[in-house]
Amino acid sequence: MSNNRGEFNSKINSRHRTSKLFELFCLSAVLLALVVLCVLLFSVISKAWGWVDVDFLTSHHSRKPEDAGIKAALWGSLWLILLTGLFSIPIGVGAALYLEEYSRKNRLTTFIQVNLSNLAGVPSIVYGILGLTVFARMFDMFPGEQQSVMTISLLITDLSIPLPFGPTLITGAMTLSLLILPVVIISSQESLRSVPPSLRHASLALGATEWQTIRSQVLPAALPGIATGVILSLSRAIGETAPLLMVGAASFITATPGGIDGMGDILTNPGSLLEVPFSKYTCMPMQIYNWVKFAKVEFQEYVTSAGIVVLLGVLLLMNATAVYIRMRFQNKIQW
Repeated sequence: MSNNRGEFNSKINSRHRTSKLFELFCLSAVLLALVVLCVLLFSVISKAWGWVDVDFLTSHHSRKPEDAGIKAALWGSLWLILLTGLFSIPIGVGAALYLEEYSRKNRLTTFIQVNLSNLAGVPSIVYGILGLTVFARMFDMFPGEQQSVMTISLLITDLSIPLPFGPTLITGAMTLSLLILPVVIISSQESLRSVPPSLRHASLALGATEWQTIRSQVLPAALPGIATGVILSLSRAIGETAPLLMVGAASFITATPGGIDGMGDILTNPGSLLEVPFSKYTCMPMQIYNWVKFAKVEFQEYVTSAGIVVLLGVLLLMNATAVYIRMRFQNKIQW
């Protein structure tokens, strides 16, 4: 009896030691990753120190390192993410609502779910090739070197739409929308699944229709998770370079999309807002990639580091917004 007890205690102690060793291994991996991250951040920030200022944010690209700025790329990234959100959020959340709340489990929905999971892991360059074929060239339906132009007369301006879209902002936005749509749909589905079924049953029992239940009970409860997933997906999109290289984003440009540099330009010329989607553009990852290729050391070391710091600042702001939205709406939810 005592031998069995001693053997049992030995096994328990061995398991505790194994568990402790695994915990130490995980802690070491996290600390190692944090140390490497801190070293990289210190290296980038130290090189960017003195270069990131108001002039850097409000100046266009220049051949001289001391005069180079990130204005066109910053505005291009902001417009790109805004249009990407306008395309991807309604489609992604709507698809998640249909798959989770309305559709029945059958072969079709199973096929869609499997493909969504697979598409979430497809390399971004593949989406770039798809965007180049579908949006930039439109399957070569408009042959010839000259693009067709569709002119629409509106109240405030005559809008010229190139066909096919070519290397314009709307092409990049739709390509990035394809890239993040699987992630938006999957994260929205998980948020909808986290809502207790009893909330739905109580609403339906009180006489609400299915849409009233979804609109007034399910969506508000799932909103923190949906918003977090959407913003994190957009954070991934803002740092992508490969798809935009494929669809022809400019590496050197000295104009913002639509010529808009601030709210004053929108007030004086409202039609410029409609011209934004069909403008040539660049973005921060493209601009940083372009600076790295320059021969001058100042561009490779300091100007590039300054651009990376601005890009990191935008990413941190978006992630902080996601955390704030999640915490704010979670505090309001009372089951």
